[in-house]
Amino acid sequence: MATLQNSSIVCSSSSSSSSWDRRGGIIRATLNAPRITKNMSLSGLRSKGIVEELESHNFTDRKLSPININTFKRNDNDGPEPLVIAKLYAILEAVADRVEMHKNIGEQRNNWNSLLLTSINALTLAAAAMTGIAATSAVGGGAPVAALKLSSTVMYLSATGMLSLMNKIQPSQLAEEQRNAARWFKQLHNQIQTIIDMGNPATSDVKEMMEKVLALDKAYPLPLLGAMLEKFPANVEPAVWWPEQRRRQAKGLDGKKGWNGWNGKLEEEMREIIGFIRKKDKADYLRLGGKALKLNKFLAISGPVLTGLAALGSAFVGSPNHDSWAVVLGVVAGALASVVNTFEHGWQVGMVFEMYRSNAGFFKLMEESIESNLIEKDMERRENGELFEMEVALQLGRSLSQLRDLADSSSGKAEEEVEEFASKLF
Repeated sequence: MATLQNSSIVCSSSSSSSSWDRRGGIIRATLNAPRITKNMSLSGLRSKGIVEELESHNFTDRKLSPININTFKRNDNDGPEPLVIAKLYAILEAVADRVEMHKNIGEQRNNWNSLLLTSINALTLAAAAMTGIAATSAVGGGAPVAALKLSSTVMYLSATGMLSLMNKIQPSQLAEEQRNAARWFKQLHNQIQTIIDMGNPATSDVKEMMEKVLALDKAYPLPLLGAMLEKFPANVEPAVWWPEQRRRQAKGLDGKKGWNGWNGKLEEEMREIIGFIRKKDKADYLRLGGKALKLNKFLAISGPVLTGLAALGSAFVGSPNHDSWAVVLGVVAGALASVVNTFEHGWQVGMVFEMYRSNAGFFKLMEESIESNLIEKDMERRENGELFEMEVALQLGRSLSQLRDLADSSSGKAEEEVEEFASKLF
């Protein structure tokens, strides 16, 4: 009987074989197992035997990748599209930059109002004083009187030009526009951040945010030449800084379709709120805005006219035929111009007009937002009813119970009989 003295397993790429060495009585056996290469799936080796793996793979004719790239493709339903997130962050950065720009320019234009008001009043009062001095020295005549007359006339003319420019651009109104723009851009910044934090943003969100940015740029332009808003419009219209209301996507808060919090009672309540806002709050601010506009127009015309008349009077001071009325015109008109200028720009009548116009725009936005939900017949495309009711109440400075009481009171009475306004904020 032969004794097995040694055995070895040698891994090679050839088939297995055995041989008998008669001299040493040794059996040499060689078992050739397939070499584990990069073409073999390691997970397959764990789940199947070596024999089945050999039978199922042809290592000489096929080249297999160790990683199946299809398993690493993102499923669109598993998370938000990275490109959509990147676009929203790009818009977010642009909005943050606009907030800073409007804030800085608003401060600059507010400084314009203060500096121009001080400078013009100083010129006007100095010219009036010089006209009075020239009138008292007119008896002696001579070069000093002529110098005083010329200086006061030049100062009045300078004040007239500066005041005309100031009344045209209305720095206090410009500053209010930039303050409003910074406020709405901050609000838009928060909206975009909320969309990102809630997750699953869509391409429609990117389009909507882009439209809101462009609408704000159009409503509150930064440059003055060629893009400045009309400071003395023929009719007072609410400020509009939002794009046209579009049809919403059919998606609830959890991304699923279903009941959206709306019912007949809530719809009736929102209709009453719309009527109340339209006939009380928005109408009142448009009426006040019209009064502020008329007052501002009157003051903007009166100031340069008075300084112009004062310049004319100062030029005729000392004239034998026109001395009396020239002195009165040169001194009194200058003093009145200073008062008018202080009242217009010191009290910032242009800013008050813009504030009324912006408030009317705020109620117009609420009105359109409510109407866009009520017009939509598909409940799933509306904003969530409970959330929307809470947002309306917060925007009006009311609790939910106060909002419902307001709707009940307006439905039981005519709007003229209800004394209170919908908003308790302003």
